[in-house]
Amino acid sequence: MAEQLARRMLPATIFVASAGVRAGERDPFVDAVLAEEGLTLGERHPRTMDDLEDDYFDLIVTLAPEAHHAALELTRSLAVEVEYWPTPDPTDAGGTREQIMASYRDVRERLKLRIGRRFLLPEAKNATD
Repeated sequence: MAEQLARRMLPATIFVASAGVRAGERDPFVDAVLAEEGLTLGERHPRTMDDLEDDYFDLIVTLAPEAHHAALELTRSLAVEVEYWPTPDPTDAGGTREQIMASYRDVRERLKLRIGRRFLLPEAKNATD
């Protein structure tokens, strides 16, 4: 979700990639909340940090404690900045489909806000609101 939001919000000259600590299945709730924004994952499937280990990054943003620790370990000898953005895990949500969707929407909106605050100039932030 974060990758697709960042790709839409940031200039195409910025390389954006996402990965998890463990391999996983594509989450249909992510597809649904991205579709509400007119976005799609297309044929993309979840990747792991190992899948990206040959790529070079200036910055790694982590959303969960386990991912943060893994990123710090991976970049221990590299000149890469690692930021931790504490983010609720929407997969922990229970209840009705609408309650679960609300959890995913909350994460989507938090990510949009954080991406905008971190990477966009003040005038560009207003354009994405």
